[in-house]
Amino acid sequence: MVSLTKDPSYIIEGRVCYLTMCDRSYPKKLAFQYLEDLKNEFERVNGAQIETAARPYAFIKFDTFIQRTKKLYQDTRTQRNIAKLNDELFEVHQIMTRNVQEVLGVGEKLDQVSQMSSRLTSESRIYADKARDLNRQALIRKWAPVAIVLGVVFLLFWVKTKLW
Repeated sequence: MVSLTKDPSYIIEGRVCYLTMCDRSYPKKLAFQYLEDLKNEFERVNGAQIETAARPYAFIKFDTFIQRTKKLYQDTRTQRNIAKLNDELFEVHQIMTRNVQEVLGVGEKLDQVSQMSSRLTSESRIYADKARDLNRQALIRKWAPVAIVLGVVFLLFWVKTKLW
């Protein structure tokens, strides 16, 4: 039975599972850094022998490295562990800064799109007005000669009826 005050952390890499149990108050980043150190060393030392392991305790010699590393990580206040946590925080800070800059860049692009949209709206109004004027001019050019001829005919007809 697992105690409720313990929190498991694990990494599965290939066919190997690296597992540690920590108090809930122990920093998760530090627990995963511990597992990452174990994984890297285990793969470096025993990587080629993983597939050929035939007995249950084939890698018992690796326990000395586990115990040494465990001592380094037990006290979360040691300078080494604080430095690792600070490095993790710095990485997170850089990622967040990059994300904020990207969001601001998107905001600037949205402003540009908004300005372009406003320009397009005003230019489309100008285009609509010019199109209306051109249609009116085309209508006048098409029907003006007919109107002039009819006007002359009516004028002649009126003058003829007034004079006779």
